[in-house]
Amino acid sequence: MADSIVALSVSDVRFPTSDLRVGSDAVNADPDYSAAYLTLRTRQGHEGYGLIFTIGRGNELCCAAIESMAQLVVGRDLDELRHASGKFCEEIMSDSQLRWLGPEKGVVHMAAGAIINALWDLWARIEGQPVWRLVCGMSAEELLACLNFRHVGDVLQRDEALAMLRALEPDAGARIARLEREGYPAYTTSAGWLGYDDAQLSSLCRQAREQGFRAVKLKVGRSLEEDLRRCRIAREAIGTDMALLVDANQIWEVDEAIDWIRELAVFRPEFVEEPTSPDDVFGHLKIKRAIDGIRLASGEHCANRIMFKQFIETGAIDVVQVDACRLAGLNEMLTVGLIAAKFGKPVVPHAGGVGLCEYVQHYSMIDFVRLSGRLEGRMIEYVDHLHEHFESPCRILDGAYMPPQVPGFSIRMRESSLQRYAFPDGPEWRGRRVRTG
Repeated sequence: MADSIVALSVSDVRFPTSDLRVGSDAVNADPDYSAAYLTLRTRQGHEGYGLIFTIGRGNELCCAAIESMAQLVVGRDLDELRHASGKFCEEIMSDSQLRWLGPEKGVVHMAAGAIINALWDLWARIEGQPVWRLVCGMSAEELLACLNFRHVGDVLQRDEALAMLRALEPDAGARIARLEREGYPAYTTSAGWLGYDDAQLSSLCRQAREQGFRAVKLKVGRSLEEDLRRCRIAREAIGTDMALLVDANQIWEVDEAIDWIRELAVFRPEFVEEPTSPDDVFGHLKIKRAIDGIRLASGEHCANRIMFKQFIETGAIDVVQVDACRLAGLNEMLTVGLIAAKFGKPVVPHAGGVGLCEYVQHYSMIDFVRLSGRLEGRMIEYVDHLHEHFESPCRILDGAYMPPQVPGFSIRMRESSLQRYAFPDGPEWRGRRVRTG
């Protein structure tokens, strides 16, 4: 009997991470990591899960946006959605009324991504496979059908994409075997939040080195004097053979970024992340040309594949940082990954929030096996908080993400966590002075 989607429900879930300054940076001083959490249910009793990550206030807007899209998915035949994944993604992103609120950016685009990712989770659960294995097992033609070429065909044609996918298909099994043996390299941001004092920074950097991480990332941009001191502490703790990354979270003006990065260059950062406005392609290009070989990374706040096309094709960034909750789900992420592969840009996903590590481990493994075929210059960000709220959290071994084995997108949250941290009426929030609503 054919199955169909019969219900969509959304929960507002928030964690008081600001209590310990977790997530603090030059722009976001007191984030409460949160999720607009989505559940899809089918007539035959299957479920799929997705979420949008936020940092607190405004999470209710994401919940409302997801609910506003329910009519686009409830009642749809499941086989139709699974076998025409790319077509459905274009349809949901092009709704004649909701499109006016974007188009293809902001809360509505993120809500579309939550639904699309929940469909991937549902599909993989029904097939009994983790999402990364489901996608890696597709033929080149099936993968091509998942991609969205609208407004990016000038840099990536369908026949060109198909040729790229076919070229990597024969050796996919060998790359899967390598992931099973070695995992996917990771770096950690858990040591580098701006709210941490110097002793905590030093201790956590040393711990990251002992745990085998490839690099440590520090938040910067609040004070040059403070950044110089903190980078010195971090470099002393991790030594000269471990990479140091820095993240300004968009705080600098273009010329200010150039001057600031030149000061930090003595510590040999492997890349500088979000040095200025995440929409400023030419600003990034000006910075890149002025800082003498230090790589630029951006994409955490890049709204869609069209913006990524511009950053990649112009060479304004060196490292592509897709966000699983900013783009319209896995399909758009796959499109960006293939564009990046064409131009030789490594994809290093953003994963500094609740559920993002769980999501992007699947994406990076797909990138290695089916899109780029490479690990050089690539890693997955890792933060060490909130994983306990997921039923099948990501697993780190010797500084590497080990491939997920449980069916789905690794994003299903524990029922106890959904109840305890429900906003504003869950036990964790009752009686608390609310900052986020």
